[in-house]
Amino acid sequence: MPAEWARHSATWLAWPHHEPDWPGKLEAIHWVYAEIVRVLHRHERVEILCHDDEVAANARARLDAHGCNPDHYRLHRVATDRVWLRDSAPTFVHNEDGSVALVNWSFNAWAKYDNFGNDQAVGAAIERITNHRRHQPLRADGPPVVLEGGAIEANGTGLLMVTEECLLSDVQVRNPGLDRAGYERVFRDWLGVDRTIWLGEGCVGDDTHGHIDDIARFVSADTVVLAVEPDPTDAENHRRSMDNLHRLEGGGAPPLRIVQLPFPRPVVMDGQRLPASYANFYIANDVVIVPTFNDPMDRVALNILADCFPDRTVCGIHAVDLVWGLGTLHCLTQQEPAPRHIL
Repeated sequence: MPAEWARHSATWLAWPHHEPDWPGKLEAIHWVYAEIVRVLHRHERVEILCHDDEVAANARARLDAHGCNPDHYRLHRVATDRVWLRDSAPTFVHNEDGSVALVNWSFNAWAKYDNFGNDQAVGAAIERITNHRRHQPLRADGPPVVLEGGAIEANGTGLLMVTEECLLSDVQVRNPGLDRAGYERVFRDWLGVDRTIWLGEGCVGDDTHGHIDDIARFVSADTVVLAVEPDPTDAENHRRSMDNLHRLEGGGAPPLRIVQLPFPRPVVMDGQRLPASYANFYIANDVVIVPTFNDPMDRVALNILADCFPDRTVCGIHAVDLVWGLGTLHCLTQQEPAPRHIL
């Protein structure tokens, strides 16, 4: 599995259409998506899955209004239940010869929701569109491996980060009976991983139950950005992030450089705390898009990430409405790496 900052052939998105994911705000979300495409399509092709013709027409109208060049994006009629392609789409990897293949995990909607039949078929659709060969990992005892892309974070040189909360707890269980060693065997066989770092818990409000991409991200082969809450009055995020910081600091050899990233103030809608985190940024060709929350920490976070990516433009995307759907920029994107010979 290459690092996210390796050269991309494209970014994959799915156009939003499931109103219950953003109660009362779906229309606003269409404009946020158009802004995301407007930024990304200047740097790489954007492939957009559209549930039906009506959704495709909506996407085209919003993209036209934003001045997006249709030569730099494509719309595909592919049915989806939700838009979180980080989790429902395959993980793109390199074969030994440098060509691109699809690792198509089984998807069960985070072991939480019951409408995921369309999302389970997204991998087959992407295989048809790209002609990349698709592989479905199986457990040693036979069943397919259930996993989401938001649960894994790779540095491209054989190191992976995950959380115990997501993969080893008895809540929202993806793979009953699969233990730490079993997961590490899957990561070795399918992602080329030599070493796995296990952090503890994800951030407060994350309905995936502990995805890594809201708290800890590689920004180079030896550098991790970690979301840290130093204020003990935000008791849960403080406790969790301090534990994860200690785990990374004692993470073994070679040591990793750790860059601390703040959290914004709590974002609450309808009495529910949402998983607002700057760590849910997305690295594309020559640009990094970062969720922002109308918060004083926005500027701090953008400056920290600009220092981490001196050769890329760092661009904030307003995400207060977006996070009402319980995810932001990394959750909704999936990168397609270029073949290794042109990286």
